[in-house]
Amino acid sequence: MTAFAVAPGGPLTGRLSVPGDKSISHRVLMLAALADGTSEVTGLSDGDDVAHTLSIVEALGAGVELRDGLVSITGGSLGAVDGPLYVGNSGTGIRLLAGMLAGLSFTSVLDGDESIRRRPMDRVVDPLRAMGADISGVDGSTLAPLTIDGGGLHGTEYVSPMASAQVKGCVLFAGLSADGPTTVVESQPTRAHTEELMAAFGIDVKAGQGGVTVQPGRPVPFSHRVAGDPSQAAYWAVAAAVVAGSEVVVENVYSGPVRTGFVDVLARMGADIEHDADTGDLTVRASSLTGTVVEAAEVPGLVDEVPVLAVAAACADGETRFCGVGELRVKETDRLATTSSELGAMGARVRVEGDDLVVVGGPFHGAEVESHGDHRIAMACAVAALVADGPTVVSGWEAVDTSYPVFGHDLEGLRA
Repeated sequence: MTAFAVAPGGPLTGRLSVPGDKSISHRVLMLAALADGTSEVTGLSDGDDVAHTLSIVEALGAGVELRDGLVSITGGSLGAVDGPLYVGNSGTGIRLLAGMLAGLSFTSVLDGDESIRRRPMDRVVDPLRAMGADISGVDGSTLAPLTIDGGGLHGTEYVSPMASAQVKGCVLFAGLSADGPTTVVESQPTRAHTEELMAAFGIDVKAGQGGVTVQPGRPVPFSHRVAGDPSQAAYWAVAAAVVAGSEVVVENVYSGPVRTGFVDVLARMGADIEHDADTGDLTVRASSLTGTVVEAAEVPGLVDEVPVLAVAAACADGETRFCGVGELRVKETDRLATTSSELGAMGARVRVEGDDLVVVGGPFHGAEVESHGDHRIAMACAVAALVADGPTVVSGWEAVDTSYPVFGHDLEGLRA
């Protein structure tokens, strides 16, 4: 287990780029593998999660070539693999791949690390079974490793009981191999990456009020540049807002729907923050923050950013309430518990009330904290350490390799 030491210090200044959007990277690789021909992708996330998906599509038979930041994927002829396909720590990877593999006429096994083996997969297994898929989890459960006997899917209309872009994406990927149209009905809008990318790459998909319908088919080969990940940019946005004298520009941040809710929340708290929709540049300057209420309807657009927004809330005057964030319990960790415990260890006043997370402003203290294997908890603690009254050590720092392996390097660059 590695540790990362962070001492409080001067302002953060400068420009940087964050890794390519992780959610988009997974989907682009899968669509390239399904396309009959060669696609070219730049800007992929360089974290372990996406590396596992790239390895999986290559193992399934896609040709992969890497050169100078360009990834070429030649797809269209996927087939069975001996042994399990390993997703590592990626919940997005296993759920989306389950949908894709359910439609392909061979047997495959999806597995991951201990965290993945604990995470709920019934949310994707149930709709896939309703489409005719034969899926079984370990010992008769719906937990990974998942064995998928693919093929023979039927088009369906699925009413999702939860606001989840992973569930929507899984069903839409399965729908590409169904015998008719597949519709996902949502009670709340979620990230639109799957339908946006499918439409851009030649698939007949239509998004309307409350639902998305995809027709069976395959993408055409494409070229795509993955924009910067808003979830990673959020760490620098909060850091710049709370560290006195800071001014940071994060370049080329994805600005599509239901991904930049953290920008709205920080602006409402009083942050000096601007997101240029044309360039994607996100500019943040130090400012005084006040508490706010984040309503449940906003959560799908910022669910991954709640731990670092809790840092902003602890630096604000008054109370901030994140409503309806129960979905955080089924992430890499129970993030309601780990956000509360680790920021609490640093002196923050954080409590959980049902499915709400409540943070009251107050000072941070240097402390020894633990990532619990969760990259977002690790990086949120590192941001909090920047405004603590002494040094902080984050153990389990290797967790950040899943999404942002150069976080520490970028932090030192902004401090220099």
